[in-house]
Amino acid sequence: MSALFALALAQAASAQACIGGLCDAERLRPFLEKLASAKEAPEPVRILQIGDSHTAGDQITGSWRTALQTRFGRAGRGVLPPGRPYAGYLTRDITAGQSIGWSVNGIFGAAYSANSNIRLGLSGYSLTSEQPGATVTLSADNGRNFDRLTVCALSGPGQGSLQLSLGAAVVAWSLDGAQAGSRCRTLDGNGEATIASATVIGGPVTITSWSTERRMGGGVILSNLGTVGAQFLHFGRTDDRVVATELAAYRPDLIVVAYGTNEAFRPGFSASAYEATLRADLTRLRRLAPDVPMLLIGAPDSATKQPGLQSGESGTSAPCADGGGWRPTAALASVQAVQRRQARAFGIAYWDWAQRMGGRCVADGWTQGATPLMRGDHVHFTSRGGAEIARLLQADLDAAMTRIVGAAPSSGWSTTAPSAPVR
Repeated sequence: MSALFALALAQAASAQACIGGLCDAERLRPFLEKLASAKEAPEPVRILQIGDSHTAGDQITGSWRTALQTRFGRAGRGVLPPGRPYAGYLTRDITAGQSIGWSVNGIFGAAYSANSNIRLGLSGYSLTSEQPGATVTLSADNGRNFDRLTVCALSGPGQGSLQLSLGAAVVAWSLDGAQAGSRCRTLDGNGEATIASATVIGGPVTITSWSTERRMGGGVILSNLGTVGAQFLHFGRTDDRVVATELAAYRPDLIVVAYGTNEAFRPGFSASAYEATLRADLTRLRRLAPDVPMLLIGAPDSATKQPGLQSGESGTSAPCADGGGWRPTAALASVQAVQRRQARAFGIAYWDWAQRMGGRCVADGWTQGATPLMRGDHVHFTSRGGAEIARLLQADLDAAMTRIVGAAPSSGWSTTAPSAPVR
């Protein structure tokens, strides 16, 4: 076989491995099989996404959640950071409340302290209180009631206790123990409730995450656990034991990893350093969740006007036509290439977010028009843009489901993406 012919075969195989922007979708077979039958299944399909502000803001995941639950059944809001961990914290479908008397720790930003000995879990945040009566609440929005509450907290010598309530169901929960660790407690209600709470009986108490579900059988849960400004390497500040305990309690059927934008905006970006940290971060996540299918989402198209970010180790980013000074960061293409390469190396699925938006330099077009899809910062998405990204992602998952599982998408779901908006 000639080298040229072998290369052609390899390129053809590579092209066949992608369905729209979704590459190596076969790696998602267990998840796709469960999703195809989610409406009739005894247990919900659980999707857990970790990421940066695109995840935290819930514009994309919120639209994806609504569409999935409309199609397959509403199984609950899923996992959330405890309380209201930062200013501007927003949720869809549920309202979080928090009394005075709590301190916040986090993996990044104002909540992060290098000197803190508070261990963190999947949500990237924790709330700690020694004040009896300090309370956090979750209230259902627009009739999206729930009948199951799960709370995860640190345990060990000297740890205090919580009172958990779900409607009329109330239970006291001691976190004291011989060794430092983490525990999760699930409380089932006698019927659907509109409010749940966790109240300190005696401190200290540290809550790392909590979740609401419906025990209706079947349906979908999509949890968005994001930290504004974070990179994947910051998720490494979470504690192995806490994360493992939470994964065992929340039992995700798919883990979505959605970082990359902040890596591409990092001053002094090094592709080799990023590849090493991404490899290490994926290795750790695979070790903590060895049997869970994973989807790595590539960094979306974005742009900057900062000259210091338009140039880097790979040279200067080429300008966008009629971009008005906006152009992708010099690091963005490197981040995307490393992500795709490492996804293939780890045998996990990859979704080419930027390609599905329309490719390089489309961010400026997405900011234009009466109802723009991106905000003026050329980084974040409007609610309409978030809904479009969710539609594009699910369109590729639907096409993969049809090809791999043989299940046709339900009516009302399009697997054909429109062209990217232009000026």
